[in-house]
Amino acid sequence: YDALAATERLFVDADGIADLEQAAAALSSRDLDDWDTLIHHCKRDVADDALQAELRRVTRELGDASDQTLDALSEIAANFSVYRTYLPHGAELLEQAARNAADWRPDLAGEIERLLQVLRDPAHPAALRWQQTTGMIMAKAVEDRAFYRFSRLTSLNEVGGDPSHLATSVADFHAAQQARLARWPHAQTTLTTHDTKRSEDTRARIDVLSEMPDDWAEALHELLEIQPIENPAFANLIWQAVVGAWPASRERLHDYATKAARESGEITTWTAVDEQYEASVHGAIDAAFDHPAARAIITRLHEKITPHGYHNSLVMKAIQLLAPGVPDVYQGTELWDRSLVDPDNRRPVDWAARQAALDAIGKGARPALDETGATKLMVVTAALRLRRKLPERFTQYTPLTVTGAAQDHAVAFDRGGVALVGAIRPVGLAEGGGWHGTTVSLPEGRWLDQLTGREFSGEALLASMLDELPVAILVRF
Repeated sequence: YDALAATERLFVDADGIADLEQAAAALSSRDLDDWDTLIHHCKRDVADDALQAELRRVTRELGDASDQTLDALSEIAANFSVYRTYLPHGAELLEQAARNAADWRPDLAGEIERLLQVLRDPAHPAALRWQQTTGMIMAKAVEDRAFYRFSRLTSLNEVGGDPSHLATSVADFHAAQQARLARWPHAQTTLTTHDTKRSEDTRARIDVLSEMPDDWAEALHELLEIQPIENPAFANLIWQAVVGAWPASRERLHDYATKAARESGEITTWTAVDEQYEASVHGAIDAAFDHPAARAIITRLHEKITPHGYHNSLVMKAIQLLAPGVPDVYQGTELWDRSLVDPDNRRPVDWAARQAALDAIGKGARPALDETGATKLMVVTAALRLRRKLPERFTQYTPLTVTGAAQDHAVAFDRGGVALVGAIRPVGLAEGGGWHGTTVSLPEGRWLDQLTGREFSGEALLASMLDELPVAILVRF
């Protein structure tokens, strides 16, 4: 998930995010849109209600079930920056959480310090139970609550990630990959799992909104006029899901809307259903299918986003498969997969279609970049075959120099004889008029693109290398 977060943010426009943030803030009636404040509130809410029994179990191990002890434990949990510690590893994170808890609740400072002395002892039963409890609170409060309330750019609301961390520069991305190679070269990497809130191709489409914030603000305003929702900030999240997963069935989107509304827990919950509010949310889903103006808005956005979403998906997938780590390909994502949260991401996979596309690619077919997604399978196939056949060429990570007017729209690296060159933030690239002579400096030798069959060397023009596809997978020969 760390690799997912680093890769995702390459495709997010930092300037556009600022505009989206303003739009999201204007929709909210809450004073909790600051991410850190929001997750603290959600953690306390969970600790004080749904998971209080788990914390009371810790107090029993402490031999002190007083309200003050429970309050202090809840406050420490609300300030934890990670899911859990594995004492003695992570003791410093526990200490930082305790300090932050005392800042939030100076009236509990003495009790927090007393508890810290016990909770940092890996042999104490309370510390053992505590380490099993903080992960539950983090997961329920952040993944299953805050992620459904923070609607600025929902592609960043992902497992193990922090939506307050915005776009990543190419330089920072390279630094993260070099650190991964040095410290965790065999750690698994992923873009989609059974637990992601949105599949990689859904997020790739939502990322495009960061490059067209004005279009999104205008569309959202029109959609809210067509189908008002009591909580407009939540409507922002719902409509992003519709656009990201489109075309999706009415049933799938209704199921998602129900789960998202209840997980958010602001107006309706699993245990206290607000039927009127949920009806308005479902009305938005129906409008996307039944209301001519709403459907026209969604169709317009879909047509504008789709080609850029294709580009983001291909480059993102190639990066994940070729960058440091052991890549995982989640079931079905060999082709386009615009899924939402479980159980939507566990629908049956059409393996026959994938087998047919794979057979065609194996016989030399070069599929068009279209709705079939066969081009993505071609990228997956090329990358994984190289990982299998040339493992000795994946022991290094060297950023490649990109020079020219559009250099900020390219990411390029060499793994030791296998190189990737890809386009990022495609809307800005197109609006800027393309590559304008931008080049990538390839290491000495001749390089063959596994996707197009073309050869490059030296200072290669990106306008030539990436004119057919937004990504090149190069092998030195």
